[in-house]
Amino acid sequence: MNCPCGTNKKYTECCEIAHKDLSAVTTAEQLMRSRYTAFTMANGDYLMKSHHSSARPVKEKKAIENWAKSVNWIRLEVLETSKGQLTDEKGTVTFNAYYFENGKIEVIHEKSAFVKESDNWMYLGLAK
Repeated sequence: MNCPCGTNKKYTECCEIAHKDLSAVTTAEQLMRSRYTAFTMANGDYLMKSHHSSARPVKEKKAIENWAKSVNWIRLEVLETSKGQLTDEKGTVTFNAYYFENGKIEVIHEKSAFVKESDNWMYLGLAK
């Protein structure tokens, strides 16, 4: 199957690599794409593991999984990236994530902040 993140690669050659080994993620955008794919699969374990420890919503894991299963994911659109490359320590990714819920198309528009923690890219939250 093609990877839900929109790279036109097979899942096994794309986000599955990150889902199996977080240390394989080399950029903030790659982490963001792998997290989008995890949402489409309701993979709460990966969403927690890839969330920075200072902001990890462990208590909401089940609710996040349930919501992710309740919507139909349509596509991811990456709008902009800033820093977040292999040698950077932080970066941002701005994106639109489209999904179908309650009979209409919805969109999550977010500028996400990513930082390295223990040498791995992690999602920190909304960028300021």
